[in-house]
Amino acid sequence: MASCCENNCAIEKLRERQRGTLKAVLVVNAVMFVVIVGGAVYGKSTALLSDSLDNLGDALTYGLSLYAVSKEATTKAKVALFKGSLILIGACVVLAQIILRLIEPVLPSYEIMGIFSLAGLAANSLCLFLLWKHRNEDINMSSVWECSRNDIASNLSVFITAGAVWYFESGWADIVVASCLVMLLLNSSFRVIRSALKEINYPKI
Repeated sequence: MASCCENNCAIEKLRERQRGTLKAVLVVNAVMFVVIVGGAVYGKSTALLSDSLDNLGDALTYGLSLYAVSKEATTKAKVALFKGSLILIGACVVLAQIILRLIEPVLPSYEIMGIFSLAGLAANSLCLFLLWKHRNEDINMSSVWECSRNDIASNLSVFITAGAVWYFESGWADIVVASCLVMLLLNSSFRVIRSALKEINYPKI
């Protein structure tokens, strides 16, 4: 009986730690979405727009993860499946923006891209640090970790792109990097979806 009680207490403490971390990263990503999407629109950067959509997707993801913290494994897997679908939708939105930029080319502002990508990198590094200890606890938290790690790669890519836009005085670097980010998002979404489907015993994709 005592052992059972100890196990339940340990599980509840773990859930409380997860909730605390998820609330913190939820606030960070919600704020950064508003900030970076404003910068993307003002700076006319597709790569920066992809970055902002990552933050929006993560904010939604963390909200769903908060709901799933105290749920059973099957529910967590279904939430992870939905999160994978959100990443996939984000990739499609950026892909549509890339097509638009190919039809109507623009020269994005490398100054805006550089400043906002560094701000995003700082915010997402904090989130990654907070989530590090939870990355292998369950599928719910591992899928959250996956999203946060994607954001770091996205921030770094946008910063490098800003330098390329400045050096070449061309918007092609923005389009190329945005295309690479689409591939990263697609790969991440399929990995999360596959893991979720395995947990709930749906046919694999």
